[in-house]
Amino acid sequence: MKRITSIDAVRGLVMVVMALDHVRDLIHVNALEFDPTNLTATTPPLFFTRWITHLCAPTFVFLSGVSAYLAYTNSSDSANSKRFLLKRGLWLVLLEITVVNFGIWFNIHFSIIMLQVIGAIGVGFILLTFFLRLKPLHNFIIALGITLLCNLVVGLNLSQYPILGFFYNWLFSPNLLQITPDFMLLINYPVLPWFGIMLAGFACGVLFTQPTEIRAKRFISISAVLLLTFVLLRFINIWGDPAPWSVQKDGLFTFMSFINISKYPPSLFFILITLSVAFLLLYISEKVEGKWKQIIMVYGSVPMFYYLIHFYLIHIVSLLILLAQGFSWSDFRFGPFQFGWPEAPSGLSLTGVYLFWLGVIVFLYPFCKKYSDYKKAHPEKVWLRYL
Repeated sequence: MKRITSIDAVRGLVMVVMALDHVRDLIHVNALEFDPTNLTATTPPLFFTRWITHLCAPTFVFLSGVSAYLAYTNSSDSANSKRFLLKRGLWLVLLEITVVNFGIWFNIHFSIIMLQVIGAIGVGFILLTFFLRLKPLHNFIIALGITLLCNLVVGLNLSQYPILGFFYNWLFSPNLLQITPDFMLLINYPVLPWFGIMLAGFACGVLFTQPTEIRAKRFISISAVLLLTFVLLRFINIWGDPAPWSVQKDGLFTFMSFINISKYPPSLFFILITLSVAFLLLYISEKVEGKWKQIIMVYGSVPMFYYLIHFYLIHIVSLLILLAQGFSWSDFRFGPFQFGWPEAPSGLSLTGVYLFWLGVIVFLYPFCKKYSDYKKAHPEKVWLRYL
């Protein structure tokens, strides 16, 4: 199957941006002090540094659904494609709770496990096996229903029902669960709202089978409809996000409040505005060619390889920076939510975060390029499809 360049380009772009958020999480001087979208504490540069990375997870999950549709419909053996989707889903869940979590926390005791985007995609692939034979329109209606349902039930307090509460959090709403005195489970990406985004991508996969000019027009039209819907509903300010916007101290902060939407879990407004930008990027990538697109596509062609190694690279280098700032290994703390950070103030300014991020992207490029070329040269190696 011929790869669609716009998918690799947009996926590569959001993965490059994703690294910015992870660098900020692991080395910014204020990373553990306050949420950068907290308008009472943040600055505009910090707010928009965080906000732009909101595009990453929904775009990546949506395109995972698109890719699943293209792989399934282009396969001559639908049963085998279904089995592959199931096995890949299980593999991603395993990676999440082992390799990914260690890369995030560097906690050898695994006293905390965080279920986030890779695990959500893995479970999404497993659930997707039940929807493969449905028509795109039916899948889109179901995806929309899931999104609306999740927005209706978010915020319920079921703490008095531990088992029911666990499944509610796993399916609908993020929470930190103390499983034992020495082990916590952080459900950061509940299954259903993210599966709704994936199923929408699977339903929209049919758009990518159309000629380039036609699908480009569809992309820009969908982007405009999603953005207009967001603006109108957000302006009404009644429903669609648990955090209503309000007039702030000046026009810029009022605008920041207007677009300050909720990711955990993804609200209706979060999905509308981020996927609006995703479709705009898809439109642009269909229209633009050149060296920069080719470079970005390299990252998008090896998403799991990039995702795994970028966490370890960022975390290792961040610890080396702290050592260079005068801290010793004994100062590092690797418990839950500590990431190895010393107790004393430490880290980089926002300018330093951007320089660190650019260095990571440049450093990873030749490794991603070599692995991408290897995958293309060895399509017979099935195991390469899992990484």
